Amino acid sequence: MSLPPFLKAMESYDPEFAQAMEKIVSLSLMEGSLDPKTRTLIALALDAAHGASEGVASLAQQARKMGVTDQEIAEALRLAYFTSGNSVLISSFSAFTNKE
Repeated sequence: MSLPPFLKAMESYDPEFAQAMEKIVSLSLMEGSLDPKTRTLIALALDAAHGASEGVASLAQQARKMGVTDQEIAEALRLAYFTSGNSVLISSFSAFTNKE
């Protein structure tokens, strides 16, 4: 499997590393226990959590072509917010512990 467009430029800068990344891409996206719809929704949620707006838009479009509903996309994004937002809340409590 070739590199996604946002990583394609790596081929001209570091071909050896690009080949290694292609193996990781192939391994990550190959059919396995998770169905394509689930893998796409996980990738979408992770892109959202990391602020990759273009990835979110692209993956949402791919998901819709697989028959994923907007409600399913919304639920995946809700989970992304909940899990990534919790780290902010947890570390925020440090402001109130061990006060002198």
